[in-house]
Amino acid sequence: MLQFIIKKTLYGIGVLLGVVMLVFFLFQGFGDPSRLVMGQSGDSTTQANIRKELYLDQPKWKQFVFYLNDVSPVCLYSKKEITSKKLRGFFIGGENKFGIKIPYLRKSYQSKREVWTILMQALPGTLMLAIAAMFIAMLIGIPLGVMAAVKQNTWLDTSAIFSSIVGISAPSFFMGIIMVYLFGFVLSDLTGLQIAGSWFVIDEEGNRRLTLQNLLLPAFTLGIRPLAIITQLTRSAMLDVLDQDYIRTAYAKGLGKRTVIWKHGLRNALNPVITAITGWFAELLAGAFFVEYIFGWQGIGKVTVDALEKLDYPVVMGSVLISATFFILINILADILYGVVDPRVRVQ
Repeated sequence: MLQFIIKKTLYGIGVLLGVVMLVFFLFQGFGDPSRLVMGQSGDSTTQANIRKELYLDQPKWKQFVFYLNDVSPVCLYSKKEITSKKLRGFFIGGENKFGIKIPYLRKSYQSKREVWTILMQALPGTLMLAIAAMFIAMLIGIPLGVMAAVKQNTWLDTSAIFSSIVGISAPSFFMGIIMVYLFGFVLSDLTGLQIAGSWFVIDEEGNRRLTLQNLLLPAFTLGIRPLAIITQLTRSAMLDVLDQDYIRTAYAKGLGKRTVIWKHGLRNALNPVITAITGWFAELLAGAFFVEYIFGWQGIGKVTVDALEKLDYPVVMGSVLISATFFILINILADILYGVVDPRVRVQ
């Protein structure tokens, strides 16, 4: 198992390196970063200093090497660079130090704050939204898929299939607008839900307080598509499992229907469902941009969209890298869970 995890980790590092290359060469081609940093006003000396600080006076391949050194946890810096960039980590050596650090995603063009700090402040909101959306999808989708398989060709099965098709077909931004209008505007007096909000409120004393009221609408909107897919996958997998010989053997031994379906049948049908859950959870982390923007939810998605509007490319680049990292880690976790859930799957 350890060898398998190391192999998957190496593959993930290779994918992440490709993402770094794509992000760098894609966004470095837009505009003049030195002009974006200093604004419309500024003399040539200021612009030259900014270009030197951002390595824009170097060839492209050197710029990429410097950027890779910044975003990589393993790095090589001089004492002066460690101090000026306020790097956090463990460093050894003389004038030039080798170290392991928190990735340095550089600074925002607009706020001059570190991109890592900006994204880490927004990350809890995105994680909370993605976990809530996936929890809703699993809580409804798995039981609904099991019941549709058990009650095949009944009204319950037909309704589940129809609802799944509608859920898969409807884009998140469209469902977001419908949910905002229906529950946040038309029925707001009954639901008590607001059109926009965040995971915290500021009380009269100026303190931030956690609230889940504003989480319901964006979480349900974001969870509609994975809910539909989980329902269909659970139904299909359960139909295959319920036809297996060991299920008939379990009934022949006198086990109850509930025990056979939920304990023996569902466990062996969970592999494709785990694939959907882990894959969609990674997508929810990376793709909640429209939902966060529509509901005004303070997360990485909204921060990224706002940064794109302001041409704040370091924030956008950092957001893409963090999203890609989460996607890779969750997919590695999914491969490990296969062997835990299904005894037939073993990693040699």
